[in-house]
Amino acid sequence: MKSFDVYSVFDIEIVKASGSYLWDIQGKKYLDLYGGHAVISVGHSHPAYVKAITEQLNTIAFYSNSVKINLQNELAEKLGRLSGYEDYQLFLCNSGAEANENAFKLASFYNARKKIISFNSAFHGRTSLAVAATNNSNLIAPVNETSNILFLPFNDIAALEKELDESVCAVIVEGIQGVGGINIPSVNFLKRLRELCNEKGAILILDEVQSGYGRTGKFFAHQYSGIKPDIITIAKGMGNGFPIAGVIISPLIKSKKELLGTTFGGNYLACAAGISVLQIIEEENLIENSLLQGNYLKLKLKTIPNIKEIRGEGLMTGIELFEPCSRIRNELLFTHSIFTGSSSNKNTLRILPSLAITQSEIDVFINALRLSLTQAN
Repeated sequence: MKSFDVYSVFDIEIVKASGSYLWDIQGKKYLDLYGGHAVISVGHSHPAYVKAITEQLNTIAFYSNSVKINLQNELAEKLGRLSGYEDYQLFLCNSGAEANENAFKLASFYNARKKIISFNSAFHGRTSLAVAATNNSNLIAPVNETSNILFLPFNDIAALEKELDESVCAVIVEGIQGVGGINIPSVNFLKRLRELCNEKGAILILDEVQSGYGRTGKFFAHQYSGIKPDIITIAKGMGNGFPIAGVIISPLIKSKKELLGTTFGGNYLACAAGISVLQIIEEENLIENSLLQGNYLKLKLKTIPNIKEIRGEGLMTGIELFEPCSRIRNELLFTHSIFTGSSSNKNTLRILPSLAITQSEIDVFINALRLSLTQAN
């Protein structure tokens, strides 16, 4: 048997990681400014993180949700306190797509409606309804097709006011569109969206899978707008590489036995990883560092010619070039040993490093990017 060949991969085998660095099987060192799709939040192989998982593994790794797992409560308490959502509830699962699936289900249970509004360039996952709400027809199999999803232009208040009526079950929007190219919802757009959802009885879902967990300089990207959604979905940076995700649920939505369920969600190891990540974020002031280093990165990027636009908040940065970014991305990787990301906007590089990135590490990238762009022109 062979692996199902679905990934476009670089011919690089990574065998070791520490902090913001990776090493391949030949011993070559790389600077990681992508974190495996924004997953690495506190740095690769952080000693406190490794210790927490190791100690948990030596005690108990898994049992099902048929018994009390008090680590779930500890994780929920820490998450509520650090995020400012102490009065909300937490359902734990395994991936961002699974979190969004459960968010849609909760919304529909709440108001007994079916219609979902999503937005152009959105990405919400690859499972059944999550992929239907993802604005990429190449990912949607016939079995995923549904008339329940309506895509609207991003940041278009007039379109919202026209389409968001009493038939809408939920509206889902990313705190910042990641795969779409680091597109930021305006404050006015999110505020009007919140008002309309209130007026029409629709559930507002904020997908913070990529933009959450301190990446933008606030715990959640939507907190720049001052709104509170009904449901927040989280994953990626939540476990620093360990598979864990969650649905943060408003008190408006009441729990009921057997309403949701999962075999692996909230298991002992996942909770140990999640608790450790929150402790490191708090103790090392990584949200503050994200804002500080993100501002420094943008300041330095403005000194480089041949950049069309810089978008983002904190350490969620999009660098739009005047050309497809694939050649520059390859040069950064194979000439300068720096991992960066791409997006569905072919001209936009995505920079998503650990929240513990340093100024000197950013300088390495800035020098490499400057060299790559000036030599190319």
